[in-house]
Amino acid sequence: MQEYTTIEGNSTAEYSEKHSRFIANVFYCESETQASEIIAAQKSKYWDARHNVYAYILQNGTARFSDDGEPHGTAGMPILEVIKGSGITNVLIVVTRYFGGILLGTGGLVRAYSTSARDALQNAQKVLMCVCHEFTIDCDYGNYDRLTRLIADHNGMIQSTDFTDKVTVNIVFKKVDCDAFLNKLCETFASKIEAKLKDELFFPFNL
Repeated sequence: MQEYTTIEGNSTAEYSEKHSRFIANVFYCESETQASEIIAAQKSKYWDARHNVYAYILQNGTARFSDDGEPHGTAGMPILEVIKGSGITNVLIVVTRYFGGILLGTGGLVRAYSTSARDALQNAQKVLMCVCHEFTIDCDYGNYDRLTRLIADHNGMIQSTDFTDKVTVNIVFKKVDCDAFLNKLCETFASKIEAKLKDELFFPFNL
């Protein structure tokens, strides 16, 4: 498992050039199947547009693009280069163009598609997908406040808390922070409170 940067949610931006309107939409995307579904939905939404150009890069290294009728190399590839330059993966950008009646030329098209894609990507919330460990901890009510402070001091994130005859806390730590937390947990509670490992997973942290 290797950390990677991606986005959370969707974002958009618009750019105009000589009456042509470029609408860029950015999506989080995990697979080619999901990408195809999103692209089809965008083409349906903007059915009256001249072009729906796209590019995407997945975390497994897969990269695809389409000029959708624009001159070769003037649309999809510039969008793909924007994604590559950002270092972000699992992301799809679809740029819709409403033709304004004036030809933009090769340079104009590259600039328009690049700018709209870059602006939309800048508007997206970036997250670092970190390798994390998920733990469950049981404690009594008297130790709950001290436990939550200890979790916060070691950069843990509480995902859920169940209050019954005891308190059960589900937490996530970056893998690199686990040892320090577990050692301090043992020291603080004299080994009477144990963190039970549930899973190793990727978890998003805002950048």
